[in-house]
Formats: sequence, C-alpha cells, structure tokens
Amino acid sequence: MFLTPEQIEQNPEIVESVERATLRMVTQALFLYRHTAAEIFAREPDLPSDIAEDITREAVDTLGMSRIGVRLFGKIDYKRARYHFNSSYAVQQALFIDSKAEHYNARETITLQLTQTSMQVMQQRSQQLIQEQGKLPIFVQTDAGSLLSTTIFIKYNYLEQEGINRLISISVIALPNGLLQERYNPSYKDTVWLAGRDSPQRGEKFRVRLSLPRLRRKARWRVQEILVDAPALAWQE
Repeated sequence: MFLTPEQIEQNPEIVESVERATLRMVTQALFLYRHTAAEIFAREPDLPSDIAEDITREAVDTLGMSRIGVRLFGKIDYKRARYHFNSSYAVQQALFIDSKAEHYNARETITLQLTQTSMQVMQQRSQQLIQEQGKLPIFVQTDAGSLLSTTIFIKYNYLEQEGINRLISISVIALPNGLLQERYNPSYKDTVWLAGRDSPQRGEKFRVRLSLPRLRRKARWRVQEILVDAPALAWQE
C-alpha cells in the first residue's frame, strides 16, 4: 500500500505533492491558531524565540494528524512519524517542523544548520565555492520502515511596540527534500541559499541562510505568509 523509497525516487512529483499537502496542513493549523499565538506573544514574558516552539506544537496538535508509533531524533523542534494519504498513493513520512521568531524586518531569510536539511548546500561564499551535504537523511530509517523526510519551517515575525511584542505575520515554509536538488539548487549560481552568519575563522559550525525570495521564484507555493489580522487565509499558488 505504501510507496517504497525506490518508487518515490523515480517520481519527484510525489515528493513535491507530499510537501505541498503537508505545508497546507501546517499553514491551516497556524492560521486557526494565529490569534492565540498573537496573545501569547503579547503577554508571555519569555523571549519570543523561547515560546515559538510551544506555539507551534500547540497549533499543530490542535489540528491533529495520523501517527506512526516510532520516535524520531534530531535537532528540530517538532518531530512526528506519520502517514500521508493521497487519493492515488500513501507515504510513510518523517515530519520535521522548526520554529523561529525574529524581528519583522528579518522575515525574508531563515538561518539553519546542516542537521535540518537533506539538501546539498551549493553556493559561492567569499569568492569560494561551497558544497556541504545536509545531514538530515532523505529517508529516515525506523523500525516501521523508511520514512520520507519533510521539513517545514515556521517563522514568527513580530515588532516590539511600547514594550510589547506584537505578532505581525507567520511565515510557513516547505524546504525541498534532497531528492529535489536538481530543481532547487542544481549549481553554485542557481541556488536558494545565502551565506550564514557563522565565522569559520572562529571555528563556528557551518550555518546557511535560506532565501525566501529565491525559493518563491522557484515555487511560489513553498512560502506562505499568514497575516495575523487577515480575516481569511490567502493561499499562494
């Protein structure tokens, strides 16, 4: 019943379809929870970066999803082994959701570590060609079998006004699986990445920034923005 890794590898459109449907589910969950999230941001004394993970978990768990009874590991906030059902196929999925909160002016990039992507990072940095392999597996091996990795990033964009953090919007982003490398980062020049804020001279771990404008140009639907005050969800195709 479930597609095998070999079947998925032979049809990249399945990966695109799974990621689009997953993004739609997570986006809907955050949209329904947006007012509660805004209230938490305004009233919670902790740093926004500290409460972002809790908000994501509450929003996604409120909507609910199917589950596979195995544990996932990794440096990502929310992890769930789940079943993804389509009218034509079914996939066992390893869903990873990472949450960030930053000033509204920084909403067009996301900083991530190699452990958070299965893509290969190809970019030019300080006139050097960089090629770093992401450390998240394309398929996660578990006792339940091979699970297709899907990574979603949620970014809470806020402004500080009179000592209160006002949540303006929530960006929900589907990072392509490594099987889609040739579509989204085929070369050093054709890339969705920007240089990270790490310092190799100080021995800091490699980081990279995902450029949301570049990702939008590849596939507009991969970057959804929820306006907290909007009366309806405007899904971008």
